[in-house]
Amino acid sequence: MDDLPPTVRAKARAAGATGWLSDLPALVAALEREWSMTVGPAYTDSTEAYVARAELADGTPAVLKLLVPRGNRDAENEITVLRLADGDGCPRLLRHDTSRGGLLMERLGPSLYDLGRPIAERHEILCAAAQRLWRPAPGCGLPTGAEKGEWLIVYIERIWPLVGRPCSQDAVDHAVECARRRIAAHRDDRAVLVHGDLHQWNALACEGGFKLVDPDGLLAEREYDLGIIMREDPVELMEGDPRERARLLADRTGTDATAVWEWGVVERVSTGLLAMSIEMYELGREMLATADRIAHHFRT
Repeated sequence: MDDLPPTVRAKARAAGATGWLSDLPALVAALEREWSMTVGPAYTDSTEAYVARAELADGTPAVLKLLVPRGNRDAENEITVLRLADGDGCPRLLRHDTSRGGLLMERLGPSLYDLGRPIAERHEILCAAAQRLWRPAPGCGLPTGAEKGEWLIVYIERIWPLVGRPCSQDAVDHAVECARRRIAAHRDDRAVLVHGDLHQWNALACEGGFKLVDPDGLLAEREYDLGIIMREDPVELMEGDPRERARLLADRTGTDATAVWEWGVVERVSTGLLAMSIEMYELGREMLATADRIAHHFRT
């Protein structure tokens, strides 16, 4: 499919999903028939899935999303989050097919990135959007923050040598230490539904504010989402005291600044390594260079 973004194509190949790539046109055509819709051009900035504009038979604008199959529960988890949110904080889910990784959702407006808002305003908007989503959701089947922390440790330690050790051992050790502290701090009775990938590309304008798309979905401490904001804009983070961002985010949301900081350390290293593995080298180098400086100055 010619309009599939290169990053999505690279992730599919990395996941061994070359068959999905070749079968994608037939899958889109099948869902067009089954869901009585017309699929238009794909969005060029998607990174995790094939995402395209669609229109229902009655003229309702929608978005079709087909996740790259990676042998995990990505589709199930995203569907769970959207069903729990029921249009409040995330787009309304119109149709879904778990087995084929397909979701049909309400169409939203431009992303926070496209709108070019200043960084402080972006943080305010992201915090407000996350708080709208956060809610208790016991027994929903989503992974916990502790499980995600364990997964991140395994991922960091496995991928670091595979991509040529692009950051220091000290940065890796710092991330692992922070992950272990967050794992130890997890409490099921305090965990809430969190988005899991809270950044400006995933916040889309809607009537009355912004909704969050592409949720990973966790039952975790609220600070996990804020740790994602800590990993983003790595160059700007180092322009002053890096911990000030964690304090401001914590004050804005009534959360713990240390937990925000530690999740940021973990996410910065894991995402930087992921970026290197899918050839997003500029982003990866920026994140990992910041991770090196953070580890050198703030590792405890």
